Amino acid sequence: MLKCRTVWKKLAPLARDSSTLSRQSVRRAGLTNGSAVRVPAAHMSSGSAGGGGENKLYVLLVGAACLGGGIYAYRTVKGDQQRYMERMAEISSRPHKAASQKTTVPSQSEPPAVEATETEAVPEPKPQAALSSEEPSPPAPDAEAAAPRESAEPLPADEPVVGASPEEAAEPPAAPVVEEEPALPAEPSPVELTVPAAPVEESEPTAAAERPAAVLAEPQPEVVAESADSSPASPSVPSHAPYLLIGGGTASFAAARSIRARDPGARVLIVTEEPDLPYMRPPLSKELWFSDDPGVTETLRFKQWNGKERSIYFQPLSFYIHPEEFNSAENGGVAVLTGKKVIHMDVRGNKVKLDDDTEISYDKCLIATGGMPRNLQAIERAGEDVTKRTTLFRKIDDFKSLDKVSRSISSITIIGGGFLGSELACALGRRSTESGLEVIQMFPEKGNMGKVLPEYLSNWTTEKVKKEGVKIISEALVKSVNYKDDKLEIQLKDGRLVKTDHIVAAVGLEPNCDLAKSAGLEVDSDFGGFRVNAELQARSNIWVAGDAACFYDIRLGRRRVEHHDHAVVSGRLAGENMTGASKPYWHQSMFWSDLGPDVGYEAIGIVDSSLPTVGVFAKATAKDTPKAATEKSGTGIRSESETEDTAVSPVASSTPAPAVEQHKDGYGKGVIFYLRDKVVVGIILWNVFNRMPIARKIIKDGEEHADLNEVAKLFNIHED
Repeated sequence: MLKCRTVWKKLAPLARDSSTLSRQSVRRAGLTNGSAVRVPAAHMSSGSAGGGGENKLYVLLVGAACLGGGIYAYRTVKGDQQRYMERMAEISSRPHKAASQKTTVPSQSEPPAVEATETEAVPEPKPQAALSSEEPSPPAPDAEAAAPRESAEPLPADEPVVGASPEEAAEPPAAPVVEEEPALPAEPSPVELTVPAAPVEESEPTAAAERPAAVLAEPQPEVVAESADSSPASPSVPSHAPYLLIGGGTASFAAARSIRARDPGARVLIVTEEPDLPYMRPPLSKELWFSDDPGVTETLRFKQWNGKERSIYFQPLSFYIHPEEFNSAENGGVAVLTGKKVIHMDVRGNKVKLDDDTEISYDKCLIATGGMPRNLQAIERAGEDVTKRTTLFRKIDDFKSLDKVSRSISSITIIGGGFLGSELACALGRRSTESGLEVIQMFPEKGNMGKVLPEYLSNWTTEKVKKEGVKIISEALVKSVNYKDDKLEIQLKDGRLVKTDHIVAAVGLEPNCDLAKSAGLEVDSDFGGFRVNAELQARSNIWVAGDAACFYDIRLGRRRVEHHDHAVVSGRLAGENMTGASKPYWHQSMFWSDLGPDVGYEAIGIVDSSLPTVGVFAKATAKDTPKAATEKSGTGIRSESETEDTAVSPVASSTPAPAVEQHKDGYGKGVIFYLRDKVVVGIILWNVFNRMPIARKIIKDGEEHADLNEVAKLFNIHED
């Protein structure tokens, strides 16, 4: 009505002006004819000449304006009535909806007629033809009860229809307004659906309500087992990751944990070729082989030397978010894409391509691709019969495969005398005493760990490995390998021939730098690996950590390290720098190796047997073993406790040090110093544990020492 008055106020002056002009036209026509006859107002539009046509035009214009105004007012009032009825029906049904089901979809202010007939359980207003043009009336119950029957899909028998009763519709609209709702979107939203409250197991109504009306045209029985998630399913591979970590090893996991520590809401995506979640590699060649559990290959749980049991995995599956939830997780998290390989890297476009042609963009990226085990050329060119009977030990699958093979053959040969080869030789040697398995270890050096340990200690270690049941073949250079009469024949260059059933090649690691070419990153020609600066950066938003990083050591020069502790610390620092820490890598990483539960050593810096060495030894006691050390520290991975420590003013032992005895029958425990230009650049702690912070400080100081016997006192090796 207010709109009608407004229109009338605008049209009334126009009508009065038109009437006045008509009267004046008639008067002018009469004077022109010489007659002063007064023409009545009723006949003003019927003059004989001059103004008759104009009068009719004015009358038509006024009539059309009035008619248009009336039609506009009628349509406006009618539209207001319809919207009022729809709003009343919606408000009156709220209490019923809240009581029957808490999960609802936002309502639509003006639902299209077609959409209303295709959506199930929609409370429809009364048809427009039945509305009064003068006064709105509440919708009839029959009209709302009939709405579900017009739906394209009938409701399940156990799903009630909630509609507004006449009494509820007549309630004032202010009453339910107290119940707060999210603001309605500017564009039309889906029509409100009402579903009953049901147990979590019976989530079909909720799942159905989340689907568009077009999807509901046919029954969907498979959604019964689905959980009621309000967000639509995302692609299994996220298209963008704020933090992208390439590689699923120790360095990647350490970086992810560091990123989340500094940025609790961060979204971190790990892409790994392996089918497993991030796990620690050292137990694959150490503790897992000494487990008493016959199902250890399935559980991958082991007892540490201290007797505590733990899993090889850093964290259980529940720690991670599913890749499909990567973009919707409220507080971010760490997601792992397993079985995916990054084959191309576009550093300008900040994106990578996977082996299935999927592309992922990123803001910050870490390359922690680790390395691939090397193989002997003699084995590679020997043919399929030889290669399928050869294990390149690196992953969980390699451990499982070798464990299975070692239980079904009579002879196995390990080629390599380094950390991995010696550890596997000792582990399989202990098994040989029970199963009769022949274990052979061959290497080109004179003794075990010949490239690391001084010759006298290498020879002593070799004898220790022999006592574990291993047959040692030293100074062995492989010339060729053949498969003949169901046996592998290893021909050495000096003419010796070794026959065996299976070969384990443990001859080193090749850093995985496949992405260097496409990314345009520099690879070090001397040490291999991606060259990075002090902050472990290869480019402005690309970092490298772990085995694949060739970094600059402020004390020892450019290096590349292939050990667990370095992966932990470099990954952690790279993660911090990815969040803006800008810290240099000054840490001296350590590594350790155990030849069973009785002999173990820890090392730091450059430990190369070609360097001059000084060894200080003492008599060992029962507590000077890897087993005793882990019992004291409470952890089986010794670097987990030691990388956090720093040495501050170590107190030397007051016990007098004996003279240095390098060539004696037994080396129970001791310290070996590696010198370069009379400065200590490397230290091995032989059966001496929990002293690594002291060794780290000695190398950091970089000073010359006149008497290393006095320096050895800092490690308290002479205490019982």
